[in-house]
Amino acid sequence: MRLVIQRVHSASVIIDNTEYSKIYSGLLCFVGFCDTDTDDDYMWAVNKLLNLKLFENQESIKDIQGQLLVVSQFTLFASIKKGTKPSWSRAAKPDLAKKMYDRFISICNANMSCGVQTGVFGAHMQINSINNGPMTIIIDTQNKE
Repeated sequence: MRLVIQRVHSASVIIDNTEYSKIYSGLLCFVGFCDTDTDDDYMWAVNKLLNLKLFENQESIKDIQGQLLVVSQFTLFASIKKGTKPSWSRAAKPDLAKKMYDRFISICNANMSCGVQTGVFGAHMQINSINNGPMTIIIDTQNKE
């Protein structure tokens, strides 16, 4: 599993010219899955995501009761090792990835006091964000970093 986390003043998901979801003061998290991800990976990633000290006074999103927007992004597993055309072979297939995304969201919701906002799995989305910092962190559960 790979996550790209951005600290934001606000972020929103637009689908078919309509705002689907929006957050203020929190984290925008893009997440991609591979076939080998397990519940241990979900738990490790969610623990890191929700407890990273990314805000003022070394506070986490949970400490500040911030908001979380999670968007599925299989392109995080793009491989450009050969040539210039990305390969997506390492990304989980759509049916499995959808289940993984739903599981990840469920774990996030169980550990957040306010509900988690999301994109729509497989939809073409426009993501708007106003970064705070900027602050961007990349997490890879396979390497535990």
